[in-house]
Amino acid sequence: MTALGKLFRSTGFKLQAIYLLLFVLFAGFVIGYVGWNTRQVMDSQIRDTLEAEIRGLSEQYRVGGIRRLVSIIDRRTREPGASLYLVTTFAGEYLAGNVDSVPLDILDRPGVHETFYSPEDETGPRSREAMAHVFILPGGFRMLVGRDLAERERLNEVIREALLLSLGLVTVLACIGGWFVMSRVLKRVDGMTETTRTIMAGNLGGRLAVSGNGDELDRLALNLNAMLDRINELMNGMKEVSDNIAHDLKTPLTRLRNRAEEALRNARTDEEYAHALEDTIEESDNLISVFNALLTIARLEAGNTPSSGATFDLAETARSVAELYEAVAEESLTPVVVEIDPGLSLPVAGSRELAGQALANLLDNAIKYGAAEGTNAAPIVISAGRQRTADGRDMAVVEVADHGPGIPEAAREQVLERFTRLESSRTSPGFGLGLSLVAAVTRMHDGRLTLGDNAPGLRVAFALPLAPLSDTITPPSASGQAAQSS
Repeated sequence: MTALGKLFRSTGFKLQAIYLLLFVLFAGFVIGYVGWNTRQVMDSQIRDTLEAEIRGLSEQYRVGGIRRLVSIIDRRTREPGASLYLVTTFAGEYLAGNVDSVPLDILDRPGVHETFYSPEDETGPRSREAMAHVFILPGGFRMLVGRDLAERERLNEVIREALLLSLGLVTVLACIGGWFVMSRVLKRVDGMTETTRTIMAGNLGGRLAVSGNGDELDRLALNLNAMLDRINELMNGMKEVSDNIAHDLKTPLTRLRNRAEEALRNARTDEEYAHALEDTIEESDNLISVFNALLTIARLEAGNTPSSGATFDLAETARSVAELYEAVAEESLTPVVVEIDPGLSLPVAGSRELAGQALANLLDNAIKYGAAEGTNAAPIVISAGRQRTADGRDMAVVEVADHGPGIPEAAREQVLERFTRLESSRTSPGFGLGLSLVAAVTRMHDGRLTLGDNAPGLRVAFALPLAPLSDTITPPSASGQAAQSS
């Protein structure tokens, strides 16, 4: 398709043509209305002038008769710029005036008429137009007083020329301006189209150009670029997940197979077979927990979550999770200290179970990786409170702080991805899904997850938007605190 064809087919050009048509019609109406009113004003002035002259001449006839009237009209016809005058007998015989001929039926109809006439000093057919007032005098004499309408016609011609010139100029300028604007728009659209073709061809790194002027095309390009970034992120995540699944699940599956094979080869007693089966079941449970965590993260990212509209107390949920992990922390010689005011209430709209699972993962990670070196382990502190963000949102914040090695600042975004573990040897337990699930729960609740330095150790802030005060807090269920971490 040619560039001109693209221009004619574009939506912008069609809108431009419609606006141009509307503007032309409006401008024509305005100029026509002004011209029509101007003509009405001129006609009214001419009628008033003719009426005044008729009254004056009639008075002269009443005082001095036909001789006086003829004398006055002869004198007036010799003046420059004189009006049109004609006096005849009842039979139409010429007595005085500067009009050679008018239609005979005009003289028999008193009143104001628009008619054609021939001046006294011209010959040929009637070619001029005039507005004439015919008056029948006593004795049957006819008197005509008129004004040539050439000035009115010149005004009409000026208005017509102005209308045509203005409409033509507006049309030309609008076409030039529309072509210039649309050509620039089409150039940008063609650039976007070319970029999308390269992206569809497999280059997911391509992005739409942004001019920086903040127009609708820039906003569209920014939104599409953000969408492409998200798609690229998801594609990279799928690739990393595939690679990590192949790496992390191959080892336990291999270990599971080896144990089963060893049991078949070496086990002789029922106790040995039972021990092999117990190891197999334990390894299978670990694999099931990994797949459950992956399914949970996938549901959260897809927005397919149950009970997402209920309101619960995040502070009470944090207390319950901390109480659940006290025994595990004591076994690891890492006490858990709860610094949450018993009277504090943090109403949050969302899923209590998912929030509890996220907090359980944070505590589980703190117990596994956050213990300080040495025999006197520093406690893991869990606290809660309210916080207002820079954009004016009120948030309920639960913080979990430990005194372990922490996470380097450069790796804090990376650890939120699935199967990401800072330990390259992967000898410690876990599959790198705990913080990924916490991040997914945070996004689902439109919250914020912040990893900070506890000097030493890691401080994780899990923040969710506070619910309106009018919402009713749903009491915790008996099974609401069942948490799973990976």
